[in-house]
Amino acid sequence: MKLSPEERIQLHGFNNLTKSLSFNMYDICYTKTREEREAYLEYIDEQYNADRLTKILENVADIIGAHVLNIAKQDYVPQGASVTILVSEGPILEVPTEESFDESPGPLPEAVTMHLDKSHITVHTYPEYHPYEGISTFRADIDVSTCGEISPLKALHYLIHSFDTDIMTMDYRVRGFTRDINGHKLFIDHDINSIQNYIPEKLKDDYDMIDVNVYPQNIFHTKCKLKEFDLNNYLFGYSKEKLDSREMDNITNKLKIEMDEIFYGKNMKRHS
Repeated sequence: MKLSPEERIQLHGFNNLTKSLSFNMYDICYTKTREEREAYLEYIDEQYNADRLTKILENVADIIGAHVLNIAKQDYVPQGASVTILVSEGPILEVPTEESFDESPGPLPEAVTMHLDKSHITVHTYPEYHPYEGISTFRADIDVSTCGEISPLKALHYLIHSFDTDIMTMDYRVRGFTRDINGHKLFIDHDINSIQNYIPEKLKDDYDMIDVNVYPQNIFHTKCKLKEFDLNNYLFGYSKEKLDSREMDNITNKLKIEMDEIFYGKNMKRHS
């Protein structure tokens, strides 16, 4: 559906389409001992505490042109954090440009040109570990939900930029409907064929990507897994030079199985 800027604004009342982006990122680490695991979880808790997550979400609000109304944040014991921001739109002095509706990566915080309507942005973190195999993971779930002219997908570039992530899953859905001046329902107000179009090419080159889209229902799903594997990036507190070849192969196998299970969303056979 291709609409001109003039057609976009000829609505009957408020644009009450709801556009929701869910961004889930995973960091995976091998922690051989209990002490390593506890140190990793402590490191993650410090790196992604409620204050830092709040700053990230405030930048998301800036990118999509939102005014922050309220912030609720919490660091949990023993680990994890949550932040919820309620936002609204400031006065729109001009009609959004055609570029605002393009399927293209959004800006980083230095370049903000977007607007949106009433909305909320949330993040929750989930550090966890495998009880026997030495695998520790950190997951962050971020949801950006907007009503109005702009898709929250414009914040996706910045979210990827903000997290050092091995695996990402992203969901985007447009819900509800709005009406044009003749009462005709509009179930989506912009063109989209893939979430990948909102990710810069340089970033896409680093990941294997799969799309699962339901176009008639305006549901889009993309998952990404880092292509290159360097064991040193998954060892906490030491390098692979301290391991013999058998240990390296064993740890590599465990890490790759963990990543594949998350990426494909199913348990896989593990070698004994």
